[in-house]
Amino acid sequence: MSITAALGSALTGLSATSRQAEILSSNVANATTPGYARREVGLRAAILTDRGQGVAITGITRDVDRQLLAERRLAQAADGDRTVRADFLASVERAVGTPDSAGSLAARVDSLDQALIAAAGRPESEARLATVANAARSLISGLASATDDIQDARTSADRQIAAQVGTLNSTLAQLERLNDSLLAFTGAGRDVSALLDERQRLVDTLSSIVPIREVPRDMNQIALYTTGGAPLLDGKPSVFAFTPTLLITPQMTQASGGLSGLTINDYPYDTAGTGSPILGGTLAAQFAVRDDLAVSAQGKLDAVARDLVERFSAPGLDATLGPGAPGLFTDSGAAFLPSDEIGLAGRLKMNAAADPTQGGALFRLRDGLGAATAGPPGNGAFLNSLHQALTVEKPLASTGFIAGSRDFATLTADILADTATLRLSAQSEQSFASGRLTALTDVEAQNGIDTDQEMQQLLIIEKNYSANARVIQTVSDMIDTLLRLGA
Repeated sequence: MSITAALGSALTGLSATSRQAEILSSNVANATTPGYARREVGLRAAILTDRGQGVAITGITRDVDRQLLAERRLAQAADGDRTVRADFLASVERAVGTPDSAGSLAARVDSLDQALIAAAGRPESEARLATVANAARSLISGLASATDDIQDARTSADRQIAAQVGTLNSTLAQLERLNDSLLAFTGAGRDVSALLDERQRLVDTLSSIVPIREVPRDMNQIALYTTGGAPLLDGKPSVFAFTPTLLITPQMTQASGGLSGLTINDYPYDTAGTGSPILGGTLAAQFAVRDDLAVSAQGKLDAVARDLVERFSAPGLDATLGPGAPGLFTDSGAAFLPSDEIGLAGRLKMNAAADPTQGGALFRLRDGLGAATAGPPGNGAFLNSLHQALTVEKPLASTGFIAGSRDFATLTADILADTATLRLSAQSEQSFASGRLTALTDVEAQNGIDTDQEMQQLLIIEKNYSANARVIQTVSDMIDTLLRLGA
C-alpha cells in the first residue's frame, strides 16, 4: 500500500469514527426523549479502481421495531378509550351516591320514608309535616343534581370531541409538511433521522385519539389510516369536521339532529357500532359518553323519576284530587305524560299545593292535595297512604330497567347497583388496557437505547479513532524521514 493510500484510508477512518461518536453521543443524550429512535452509522469498505480506499459512510439508520411500535400505538388507543369510559361511569356513581353517603339517592329515599312514618304517627305536628316536605324536595334535588351532572358530562364530552378533531386536523397538516420535507431531503441524500423522530412523535399523538395503521411508502413517506379503514393521510391529509354544541339537554341526540356527528372529507362516518372506523380511541369514547353511556344513565334516572311520580299520583290514592291531576311529585308543576319521560328527573317539582316555598300549605300533606281547608289534625290516613305508595311493590312502567315489580327503595338501589357494576367492569377493562400499554412501553424501552452499551461502544470507537490517528502520525513520520533522506 502506498503512503498516499494509507493516509487516505486513515483519514476516512477518522471521519467515520468521528461520525460514530457524534451519533452515539446523541443516542445517550436523547435516551428518554419521546419519539427518538436509536441511530446507527452504516459503514462499508470504500472501493476505488478495485482497490480498498478506507471506509465509507452509507448513511444513518434508525433502529425501530415497527411491529412493536404498531402494537404499542393500538394499546395506547385502547387505554385512552377505556380510561374515558371508566372515568365517566365513576362520575355517574358519585352523582347517584353510595348508600353510605348522606346525599345519595338511597339516603334521600330513606329520609322520605322515615319522615312519612313519623308524620303519620303525629299528623297534627307541623314540624313533622315540614320534615316530609323537606325530604320530598331533597329527593327531587338529588335527581335534578344527578341529571345536571350527567348532562354536564355530555357537554364536556362534546367539547372534548371538538378539541380532538382540532388536534387531528392540525397534526395531520404537520405530518403532510413533514412528508414533503422528508421527500426533498431524502432525494438530496441528507440525514432525515430528526425529521423521522418528529413524525413518529406526531403519529403517537394521533394514536391515542384514533387507532392508527401506518403504511410505509417510498422515499420515507407514509400513509395513515384508522384500523377501521378511514383515511387520515395519503399524500394529502383528510379533513375532520364537527360542530360543538354549547349546552346539551337530555332530549338532544345525534339521531334527532340536535347534536353533531363526524365527517371526514365531507363524508359522514358512524361514531358508534361495529361499522365505525374510529372505534378504539379517545375520540370514539367521547362519542360513546355523549351518545350512549350518558343517555343510558339518564334513562335510568328518568325511570326512577317516572316511578316516583306514578306512585304518588295513582288513581284512588288521594280522594281530594280530580282525574288526571298531578300528585305529590309533578312534571314541572303539571301532570306527567308518559310520552315525555326523557329528562323527567331534571324537571320534577313538588306539588305547589303542599309546598310552603311555592305558596302552598303543609296541612295538604295530611288532608289531601286538593283539600280547601285543614281537616281533623289527628287524621293520619292520607300520610299512611303516601307511605304505602312509596313502599309497595309495583310493576315498572319505564323501559330503563329490567321489567318487574319493585318498591321504590329497591328501584333506587338497582340504579346504584347497575352503575357500580358498569363502573367496575369498565375499570377492570381499563386496568387491563393500561397494563398492556405499560408492558409494551417497557419492551419498547428495553429495545431502545441502552446507555451502558452505548458507552461501551464509545470506548471501541475511541480505540479506532486512536488507531487511525496513529496511522496518520506514522505516515507523517515516514514522509519527514523521506524528506530528510532526499535532502
